[in-house]
Amino acid sequence: MQATADVVAAAVARPRPVAKTPRYKMMRQYDLVDRVRAYNPNTDEDMLNRAYVYAMKAHGEQKRASGDPYFSHPLEVAAILTDLKLDDATIVSALLHDTIEDTESTRAEIDEIFGTEIGALVEGLTKLKRLELVSREAKQAENLRKLLLAISDDVRVLLVKLADRLHNMRTLEFVPPASRRRIAEETLDIYAPLAGRMGMQEMREELEDLSFRVLDPDAHEVVAQRLDALTEQNRNLVGEIEKQLSCNLEKHGVVAKVKGRRKQPFSIWVKMERKSVGFEQLSDIFGFRIILKTVEECYAALGVVHTSWPVVPGRFKDYISTPKQNDYRSIHTTVIGPGKQRVELQIRTEEMDRINEYGIAAHAFYKDAEGSPTEVLNRESNAFSWLRHTIEMLAESANPEEFLEHTKMELFHDQVFCFTPKGKLIALPRHANVIDFAYAVHTDVGNSAVGCKINGKFAPLSSELQNGDEVVVLTSRAQSAPPAAWESLAVTGKAKAAIRRATRTAVRDQYAGLGRRIVERLFMRAKLVYADDKLKGALPRLARTSIEDVMAAVGRGEIKAANVARAVYPDYKEEARQSNIKGTALKTKGEGAQKNAAIPIRGINSDLPVKFAPNGGAVPGDRIVGIVTPGEGITIYPIQAPALKDFEEEPERWVDVRWDIEESAPRRFPARLYVQNVNEPGSLAQVAGVIAEHDGNIDNIGMSRRSPDFTDLIIDLEVYDLKHLNGIINQLRAKAVVASVERVNG
Repeated sequence: MQATADVVAAAVARPRPVAKTPRYKMMRQYDLVDRVRAYNPNTDEDMLNRAYVYAMKAHGEQKRASGDPYFSHPLEVAAILTDLKLDDATIVSALLHDTIEDTESTRAEIDEIFGTEIGALVEGLTKLKRLELVSREAKQAENLRKLLLAISDDVRVLLVKLADRLHNMRTLEFVPPASRRRIAEETLDIYAPLAGRMGMQEMREELEDLSFRVLDPDAHEVVAQRLDALTEQNRNLVGEIEKQLSCNLEKHGVVAKVKGRRKQPFSIWVKMERKSVGFEQLSDIFGFRIILKTVEECYAALGVVHTSWPVVPGRFKDYISTPKQNDYRSIHTTVIGPGKQRVELQIRTEEMDRINEYGIAAHAFYKDAEGSPTEVLNRESNAFSWLRHTIEMLAESANPEEFLEHTKMELFHDQVFCFTPKGKLIALPRHANVIDFAYAVHTDVGNSAVGCKINGKFAPLSSELQNGDEVVVLTSRAQSAPPAAWESLAVTGKAKAAIRRATRTAVRDQYAGLGRRIVERLFMRAKLVYADDKLKGALPRLARTSIEDVMAAVGRGEIKAANVARAVYPDYKEEARQSNIKGTALKTKGEGAQKNAAIPIRGINSDLPVKFAPNGGAVPGDRIVGIVTPGEGITIYPIQAPALKDFEEEPERWVDVRWDIEESAPRRFPARLYVQNVNEPGSLAQVAGVIAEHDGNIDNIGMSRRSPDFTDLIIDLEVYDLKHLNGIINQLRAKAVVASVERVNG
């Protein structure tokens, strides 16, 4: 990307001035109280004073990396939150937020002095300890999981945490370089997007800018310098546009406040990277906000603007009628304004402007309202509802790294808006597809999806969705679990987690089904009575909490069926099992007993985790035996397979199996042939022709030249049964170009 490379090169050529931070002058007790009283006359001054003194004494002589008293940090966090006009409990929690983690203070002590509400807030902000044995990513993920769960209980935890991160970023220059970069990456990956998702644009932009300074100081400096120069160059033009907009609106009876603003260095850099353009090619560095009293005035102002200046096609978005998921509401449009300049306009009410800047913090928690702050936001804020829903979904991730990956995924994406046939709006990340849409509607819809229509036309489930698409998801009761491959196609964390969960459940059900059959048949051979109630009482002996867990463990080969029998009947003695491979693995007392005791095998696509011998397979008509492989299920071998010798010393892995084939629905099974072919033109075609003529299906062919006259072929094919296979072998042997044909048994 030459444009961005040129920007960096220009910066590297010049030394950067070293920033000098003045020594910190600590805010006094009465200063903090005055800041809160300015917006909340009914503040509990006594509690604020007690929290100030308690935190200062708790941190004592502790110092920050800058050399300033450690207490300066929680005090500044509290000051940031007073700018957001937050309630007393939030301010007090900010003062105390590091006490449990970094001092001798305890949760019980906080509860006793300040109450359980503040104790819970401080606990939610405390990092997990005793995570020494896990990776840095796992520690980060587990602490993030704990934080998000605390946020779902009380949103004020999020506000304190963001203010905490903001002050740490403002003072990051004193942190060692290695830690500095890690903290900046974490901020850009998680906390800045999280602030954005909560609608707190001002905080998001500052967090991004501070991270950008650390992660790419050269690029930041050049972009900032170019911005400053451009601002100075266009000072008169910006003022002229503001004036013309105001006059034009006033002439049409619309009273508005118009103010220009420029984009931040980080957003400019991201756009340059994404579009591979230089700074000079950007046309939307400056934007203008038109702020009015009512929604009606917003649309009136839009009419004035669109009838006064030419509109740039494709640059109109109405987020008032369709708000973003983070509660952002505004009309966006771009016109060719004075001086033939492109002018980006955002039209909104004063209330929208406040919420767009401060997000969930714009809800005045200190005012009287029914319910807790979290309950208030649940009613009033789509952003917080999205966060709680996301947290519930993420909490089900199987491991910390997976959780961290999906958290980032949920936070980063822009959105597209699609509709169900009934007109319900579904917001999805950009690049999402129909699979994501189906799971956004309902997990059951996603699990049973088999097709779709987009705007009335049939389309693949992997089709990427665009704004305004109407999507119909076609479902089938026959599909209870989605294909595992969908996980790689899905974009949203919700869809990925649901697919992974359904796949795990389906696999577990397969193993549990297999385990149950193994256990029941062992009990049958031993002439013991099996019942779930009997096994339930024996669960502690098997160190499992449910019958399904036991059955799945048996199916996976983690628990022997004989151990289950001993848990239920302590006097049970396992029969000595013959393990030589010449037919005795299936030996029982009579054919009827054998059939009842053996597990029925229908093929690969059954309800059991079954696969066939890798070198030769097995087909109906073969006498077969099953070998249990831990974690993989049963592998089916023909009784004559030489590979069975490898399991002679492990008789506990042998299971009795039998074919259970439905004549009305024939299936193909794998087999392997070794063919010696005469090396002449067309000989391979003759071999393939025989197999095709007799309804065999070739999966794979391997060839090697034995001599100038002969070629060895290894052919993997699929046939219906042993009779079908032998028919193909006989037809091949009849061909003059075939010297010999043998079946390969693994």
